[in-house]
Amino acid sequence: MLSPELVKKIKQIQIYTSRMVNASFAGQYESVFKGRGMQFEEVREYTPGDDVRTIDWNVTARANKPYIKRFVEEREMTLMLLVDMSASGAFGTCEKLKNELAAEFCAVLAFAAIRNNDKVGLIIFTDQVELYIPPKKGTSHVLRLIRELLCYKIEDKKTNIPVALDYLAKVTRKRATVFLVSDFIAGDFSRSLSLVNKRHDVIAVNVQDPAELGMPPVGLVEFKDAETGKIRVIDSSSTAFRRIYERENLRRNEELSQLFRSIDVDSISIETGRPYIHDLVKFFHMRHRRV
Repeated sequence: MLSPELVKKIKQIQIYTSRMVNASFAGQYESVFKGRGMQFEEVREYTPGDDVRTIDWNVTARANKPYIKRFVEEREMTLMLLVDMSASGAFGTCEKLKNELAAEFCAVLAFAAIRNNDKVGLIIFTDQVELYIPPKKGTSHVLRLIRELLCYKIEDKKTNIPVALDYLAKVTRKRATVFLVSDFIAGDFSRSLSLVNKRHDVIAVNVQDPAELGMPPVGLVEFKDAETGKIRVIDSSSTAFRRIYERENLRRNEELSQLFRSIDVDSISIETGRPYIHDLVKFFHMRHRRV
């Protein structure tokens, strides 16, 4: 039984994300994420001007007159949401936690997908696969995905991205568009990501909080690593420490970006402290220019 608070939150996300899909990038999703190519529709008699390369020679031989194969664009697509729900997602210094931002971001993508009659599936993972919901269509299905993302109870678990990618490869045989949503605080996953990206169109979504990029001077702060449980006290008033902290985070983000570029994976960075819709629209524009 869902709590009234959770029902209200799901409804708010539905209204908010549906409005954004309608107002901000209606049609952009379809233009950027096309179907898997062409599918056969019918065989019909050849007429002057038809491409001779489409002649069906078997039917032509039987009918003793030329026939061609007709194809149409296969528009339907499968969207897979691969979402990291490890313990580091239960962090946020703004209006939302990182895992709440991830859920809302996925809701926008899911509503855009069903608007274009595409299927949407979900894999929630930590250091193991926690939940798999096969791709389906429809608003009720999308609402279930949102509910599962919001209801998932964060435990002290680490992140294992290769496990999730390997599972995706097993359950998703046909080519799909895959949004890998994580803060990427994890071990090496480059090989698994590269292999999956050869079969699917993978987009990495880096979920961050402003405090992970720069720390304010607030004196002594006790930090606990959500995934290991280790506790450390830091003097945030130290200018030298804050500079090192910012430099290391910039270095980490740059290395992550370089990794994505090296294996031809597009990426988006979203933050709890700023509207993500601008980042998504900008990404759509970038992809559209390449189509």
